[in-house]
Amino acid sequence: MPATLLSTRDLDFLLYDWIGLESRLNESGLMDRESADAYFDLSRKLAEDEFLTHYKASDTKEPWMDADGVHVLPEIGKALTSYKELGLFGASFSEDLGGMGLPFLVTSASFVWFVAANCATVGYAMLTGANARLIASFGSAEQVEQFALPQIAGDWFGTMCLSEPQAGSGLGDVRTRAVADGQDALGDRYRLQGNKMWISAGDHDISENIVHLVLAKVPDENGVLPEGTKGISLFIVPKMLPDGNRNDVIAAGLNHKMGNRGTSNCLLNFGENDGAVGWMIGESGQGLRQMFMMMNEARIAVGFTGAAQAYRGYLLAVDYARERLQGRHIGQRGGDPVPIIEHADVKRMLVAAKSYAEGSMALCLFCAALVDRPEDSEASALLELLTPVAKTFPSEFGLAANDLAIQVHGGYGYTRDFDVEQLYRDNRLNAIHEGTTGIQAQDLLARKILHSDGAGISALKARVTDTIRRARHLPKLVELADDMQSALDKVDSTIEALKGCNPQAQIDNATPFFKGFCVVVVAWHWLDQALCAANKNCASEDDRNFVQGKLAACRYFFECELTSVTPMLTFVASGSDAVSSISPDFF
Repeated sequence: MPATLLSTRDLDFLLYDWIGLESRLNESGLMDRESADAYFDLSRKLAEDEFLTHYKASDTKEPWMDADGVHVLPEIGKALTSYKELGLFGASFSEDLGGMGLPFLVTSASFVWFVAANCATVGYAMLTGANARLIASFGSAEQVEQFALPQIAGDWFGTMCLSEPQAGSGLGDVRTRAVADGQDALGDRYRLQGNKMWISAGDHDISENIVHLVLAKVPDENGVLPEGTKGISLFIVPKMLPDGNRNDVIAAGLNHKMGNRGTSNCLLNFGENDGAVGWMIGESGQGLRQMFMMMNEARIAVGFTGAAQAYRGYLLAVDYARERLQGRHIGQRGGDPVPIIEHADVKRMLVAAKSYAEGSMALCLFCAALVDRPEDSEASALLELLTPVAKTFPSEFGLAANDLAIQVHGGYGYTRDFDVEQLYRDNRLNAIHEGTTGIQAQDLLARKILHSDGAGISALKARVTDTIRRARHLPKLVELADDMQSALDKVDSTIEALKGCNPQAQIDNATPFFKGFCVVVVAWHWLDQALCAANKNCASEDDRNFVQGKLAACRYFFECELTSVTPMLTFVASGSDAVSSISPDFF
């Protein structure tokens, strides 16, 4: 077992020095720093003692099916029972709903320990919390009591059922149908028929019930389904009905992914017999809008997952590089081998991984802090803009950090004896979870920038400009502040150039724009972290090394990553059709 999953020192720095969690706690009156630290320590200990301990086993002993359904490694259920007993399923829910009422930032800082230890196991809890929150937000009082409260308590688990075999991410092509079947105390009742693919936690034997949230369409009087996404509604479809009978929902098969192997991933058939019983949430045709609440929460959770897995891989690589003796300094032929951490190329890989992992963690914690400010319109606009970034940068650059961790381990990194190869496989899934990078790119550019009221991008520019202004007061950061301003100006001019293009041309190069935008956002967070670190009082050599490490990672990210933004955005602003003009016949 590694000495640590994450850096407690860095989390304390990000939470208390950078974000100012202590003052936020004092404002809320919910808990003080001592209570928060105890909560984080409890999370760390549970993650290490009961989640990390079956990390390898859950990868090798995958879920399996027999006549009784889907089964998973028993240790997964035991760990989640402990998670439940500590009230962690409902930590972020109000006390009125049986939760603790803790700020999202606090519960997120707890969550990262579990995804670092075993993302496959805590994935069941993440989906359950998001499912319950959606029902609590849009469901009737009866639906909340029947279906949300047992999930908040951790007695039942939940899923989100969007994709279908023939549709994938094209949700407008959903063909699952829901036919009206009267009313009861839980609302408008329907019978559902259809298939859902890639359903994480779709079936298993570790909870009393599974509450599925299912996107489906209600046919018209002629039995014809509405076209497009506007005809999609949302339904609560439990595995076990309120009367104790089994619903018409079965797992037709298991998908065996390259990572997250402990999370059962299912093809679910709804309504093979008389139709699966479900209850509509809210009004007809509002399903996708409602589901986006769950998806956005899940996107931030995916970002935290990528960040935590990158961070753990980075720390494992640092430990290995300190211990592994190999080679000698340039010009030396004799003497004992030196730790590989002294070699320039190993240091290059480690500082790159550090900049990606710590930058990802800062980004996600920043967004979690925004979630706690729903009354602040500027914070809400900024959160909406940055949610795709928080999901994608850790998914892409976190994976790059895991790739570097493998390389630092040399040949050993490619074997199952070391956790870095499993971390890489687990993290690789995050680039497709809750929407691919390309989908996030189009969402950010088209919906949140070009065709919005501009509140989000204005809020971002104001905050980045403030960081630049403050950084210019520190001689060691003046040059970086100037680079940050140039990058911000480049984003601005690229957006203006795209506004003059037709709609198709605007999104042709959305992904390279998005990647450049992500780097700019994380560079801003690095500059802001550097400011905070440079002003920190250092009482020990360890403190000084920590601060210098922050400044070194910031410098690396600016000199080796931010410099890629200008050519990337120049390509986008040119309106190039280098990609869009390619005929499918050319491949």
